[in-house]
Amino acid sequence: MLNKVILMGRITRDIELKYTQSNTAVCSFSVAVERNFARQGEERQTDFINVVAWRQQAEFVSKYFGKGRMINVVGSLQTRTWDDQNGQKHYATEVIAEEINFCGEPKQDGSGARPAQNFQPQPNFGVSQSEPSGFQPIDIDDDLPF
Repeated sequence: MLNKVILMGRITRDIELKYTQSNTAVCSFSVAVERNFARQGEERQTDFINVVAWRQQAEFVSKYFGKGRMINVVGSLQTRTWDDQNGQKHYATEVIAEEINFCGEPKQDGSGARPAQNFQPQPNFGVSQSEPSGFQPIDIDDDLPF
């Protein structure tokens, strides 16, 4: 069986970090994801997907992401039910985040998206094609060992 969800979209509201009674970090937020298709003459529709992040993921999201910021979420789909004080049953479907990644730049409309604090690009340690890489070429002969 497989339960895997991959989303890429924009966060719809500022993220509020909370802690459970056992001091476990949790946050929930919604991601606006455009559908891949649109009917002729209509604009693309957008789905608003609820996401829950726990522990270090929750702290990471609340620190580096904000409303309007592009986000990539990998997780699993979960449904739950509960009864309110009046005995009415409620249903929720949400993605439980397993991986959260940056993608794209913050939305440039003054929406309050927070840039990554203390984020610095990694130096480029890549080796160009013209420089030796420390590997030695091997002679390839036509007889394969398998």
